[in-house]
Amino acid sequence: MFGLPGGSELIIIAGIVALLFGSSQIPKLARAIGRSKSELQRGLKDGIKEGNAEFDNQP
Repeated sequence: MFGLPGGSELIIIAGIVALLFGSSQIPKLARAIGRSKSELQRGLKDGIKEGNAEFDNQP
C-alpha cells in the first residue's frame, strides 16, 4: 500500500516537479532538501545525546 513508486511513477513525478519549479530551480530545491535533511539528522543526534546524558545523571 505505501510501497516505493516504480519507474514510470518516478518519471511522472519528476516531470510534474520540473513543470512546477522550472528546470533552473530544481538544483536549488535539491540543495535545500539536502541541507534540511542534514540539519534534521544533526538535531536528532544532539537530542539523543542530551537524552542519554540526562538518563546517565539520574540518581
